[in-house]
Amino acid sequence: MSQNLFQLNGKVAAVTGCTRGIGRSVAIALAEAGADLALLQRSPEKTDVKEEVENLGRRCEIIQCDLNNIEEVKGAIPAVVEHFGQIDILVNAAGIQRRSPAVDFPEEDWDEVLNINLKTTWILCQQAGKYMVPQKSGKIINFASLLSYQGGINVPAYAASKGGVSQLTKALSNEWAQHHVNVNTIVPGYIATEMNTALINDDNRNKQILDRIPAGDWGKPEDFKGTAVFLASNASDYVHGHQLAVDGGWLGR
Repeated sequence: MSQNLFQLNGKVAAVTGCTRGIGRSVAIALAEAGADLALLQRSPEKTDVKEEVENLGRRCEIIQCDLNNIEEVKGAIPAVVEHFGQIDILVNAAGIQRRSPAVDFPEEDWDEVLNINLKTTWILCQQAGKYMVPQKSGKIINFASLLSYQGGINVPAYAASKGGVSQLTKALSNEWAQHHVNVNTIVPGYIATEMNTALINDDNRNKQILDRIPAGDWGKPEDFKGTAVFLASNASDYVHGHQLAVDGGWLGR
């Protein structure tokens, strides 16, 4: 009985940021749990994740979606439904980072970070909601950050965007919970991905971070597999508007 709660057989999941890092691990985890996958990615030529999903016996389609192209973003969810006939799960895992002191932070960097991290998340949620609300079911998983709680240093756009993702999640949850559409947020801590390479390679900063994490080490993309399957499955049917931290205990310290 309990295992059935986490099965995703017959479900269709759309995932952004699926070609590497956390998004890739989440996409594979959903397929391992039984879901068919729509990979929303910029380059249709990059097929390694598709092949891995298909090797698990699941159907997988690449939907071209450059997050810098707003028309492609608006058309992504309708394309998923056209290919599969349904959408049951949306994971917004894509995100970018730009670093600069606030007084020098370039306007174009601000716009790019807010557009990709927040605006595209909003549009994809809105488009998914147009199908999920009428069908009275659906799971939306957004990715926020520790900077949804903290301001960070030299990352004003990233902090603003991830704070916005958390608030957007709550706002959508307030409207859509009554329609059995779950909208929740995963909050990664310090994870060993390409985005954090500079911090990992900075011995002083790396030590400061590790000293602050109760678990004592950086997280891995694979650490999000179980969390994502939980929020995508029937096991989380009464979880709405939640921010689930996967941070090695950082926020609890």
